[in-house]
Amino acid sequence: MGYVKQFSWLLLAALLFSCAKNGSEATAMQHNTTKKDWAIVLHGGAGVIPKDLPDSVKQAYMDDLDHALSIGEEILENGGASIDAVEKVINYLENNPKFNAGKGAVFTHDGGHELDAAIMVGNTRNAGTITGIKTVKNPISLARLVMEKSKHVMFAGDGAEEFASKMDVERVNQDYFYTERRYKAWKESLKEEDEEMDDAQSSLMDQSPAVNFYEGKKFGTVGCVAIDKEGQIVAGTSTGGMTNKMYGRVGDVPIVGAGTYASDVVAVSMTGWGEKIMRAVSGHTVSSYMKYKPATLEEAGNYLLQDVLNKGEAGMIAVDQYGNTYMDMNTQGMFRGKSDSEGNRKVAIWEK
Repeated sequence: MGYVKQFSWLLLAALLFSCAKNGSEATAMQHNTTKKDWAIVLHGGAGVIPKDLPDSVKQAYMDDLDHALSIGEEILENGGASIDAVEKVINYLENNPKFNAGKGAVFTHDGGHELDAAIMVGNTRNAGTITGIKTVKNPISLARLVMEKSKHVMFAGDGAEEFASKMDVERVNQDYFYTERRYKAWKESLKEEDEEMDDAQSSLMDQSPAVNFYEGKKFGTVGCVAIDKEGQIVAGTSTGGMTNKMYGRVGDVPIVGAGTYASDVVAVSMTGWGEKIMRAVSGHTVSSYMKYKPATLEEAGNYLLQDVLNKGEAGMIAVDQYGNTYMDMNTQGMFRGKSDSEGNRKVAIWEK
């Protein structure tokens, strides 16, 4: 009888330990599972952003990020849809010459501007993307129309322009996208390319300049992710691409699952070295890591930026189905901001 009693106590202790362990693991995996009314995160590009920026320049960026965030906050706080918040926030950033999207788009190798954008609704996996657009003032709005007004997911180049002609979107000429800062960066890139070609003296000359140019350079893109009071999760991204990019180059932004992705558990927008982001299928990697490991948003984001991608390659923003947010980078800095219905609000460039 004593042995039975002792065995019972040992069994009870084992069960209690197991429950405590499983409960602890479940808590770690679930993070915060009490849904917030709404949440939003945005970025304006990541890369080598000098910390010795003049105070006036830094403050100007902070003010613009703050204003962009307030646009989304107002929509979501008043019960608006996350897709509207994402589009309007990105519209503002596209119209702002400080950022590499829309008005501030960088120059291609040929001296023009080719813009990409994508938007995706996680709950339905509906998506719309455009690439190589040259005359649309706000590419993210055209991407939304691809999703809502066509039976396709992506339009490219001349096809995207033709689709734009059938839609009620504002058109501009190439001169609209010009900014002196981007022009100077393009000219400097061409100079670097010529110097590299002179030094190459090999059959790999055509590849060398493109590869070397990416290293250590500032990457630019704008993006926004949000969840609304109805629980709809949306991701959107818009970009002018890489300075001096070659003819027809397509980056990660319009590739569903790479630079832009939304599922039933998370919405992700990336910024950085597009080729690296594409190869890692970054947005989908984060979603799958959360669903099948399983893991929290923070664990999944850290896995992508620290274990999959290399230092200096990317920044990421995301929001999960509960309104938990993420905005981090493995680069020197990232223009970014976040806010939610519980009053958690932050705008930052360098600090974690």
